[in-house]
Amino acid sequence: MRRLLATLTTALLTLALLAPVALATSDHGEGLYGETDDKVVTNAGFILIAFFPLFVLTMSVIQWRLEKRKDARKAAGKLRAGRIRGGW
Repeated sequence: MRRLLATLTTALLTLALLAPVALATSDHGEGLYGETDDKVVTNAGFILIAFFPLFVLTMSVIQWRLEKRKDARKAAGKLRAGRIRGGW
């Protein structure tokens, strides 16, 4: 119960302190970047179009390299196990 009360108090205090920032109207709704027009939105869209395929490609290459290392490690382990065990 004490932990719930502390969490609730912290959350309410945080929201109360951040409320003036959310309701600020002195800049007429402009964000940190400044005035947002069609060109800014279009360029942001192009950046997203370029980012996601590059992200997927990068993650796929990383996964491919890790799988390649894993397969090499497995093959080396099988080769080592075959040499230790004697036979005809």
